[in-house]
Amino acid sequence: MATSARLNRQKISTTIAPDTLAFLEGLVSSGEAATLAEAVDLAVERLRSIENRERLDRDTAAYFDQMSEEEMAEDNRLGAALAASARGLNVDREP
Repeated sequence: MATSARLNRQKISTTIAPDTLAFLEGLVSSGEAATLAEAVDLAVERLRSIENRERLDRDTAAYFDQMSEEEMAEDNRLGAALAASARGLNVDREP
């Protein structure tokens, strides 16, 4: 965890379920986190990432659901043109 993150930490006091504590301690014992505080941060970060992906999925679906047939056709044309222009492009190739 970055030093600045440690400097900006907020102290809280709470109780948690035994299985939650076991999960957090598992993150520490596996080396994924150095302390219980970092384990909490890691778990919350992962949850937020999942929620952000779910929100992006919902927003993307809503965007495409509200498109007209003409807009969808244009989007498909643009996608096909992009795919055609990217053929043979090796993005993993080093310059």
